Amino acid sequence: MRFLLDTHLLVWVPVSGPRLSRSARTILNDPENSFSFSAVSLWEIAIKRSIGKLDPGINPGIIRRELIEMGYEELPVLGLHAIAVEGLPWIHKDPFDRLLIAQALVEGITLLTVDSTIARYPGPIRKV
Repeated sequence: MRFLLDTHLLVWVPVSGPRLSRSARTILNDPENSFSFSAVSLWEIAIKRSIGKLDPGINPGIIRRELIEMGYEELPVLGLHAIAVEGLPWIHKDPFDRLLIAQALVEGITLLTVDSTIARYPGPIRKV
C-alpha cells in the first residue's frame, strides 16, 4: 500500500521517535508498503522553525535528505492539489493539513496521520 506521511510523522520517522505508535511502526516496517512525503510538510516545518514554534534542531533539509535516503518519494505540490482544497469540508482550518488531505485525495494515496481532526475527513486517511 502507498502512504503519504503527515508532518508529525515526517519529523518522527527519521529518528524512529518514541512518539510513534505501535500501529505506525507496524505500517512503517512493512516491506510491502511504500511511502511519500510532501513538499508541503517541509514548508510547514521551515515556517514553524523560522518563527520559533519548532525546535531549531529539527531541520527540514536534513529530514528531506534522510527520508530520500530511506527510499521515501518526495511529492511536489501541483496546481491540481491546490485546486482540490476548495472542495474539502471545513473540518480543519490548518492550510498545510488541508493541502496534505487534497494531495492524498488527488493522488489516491492513503494519508497516514496522528491528527484526530484530519482523520475525520472522508477518503484515504488512516490515523495511527
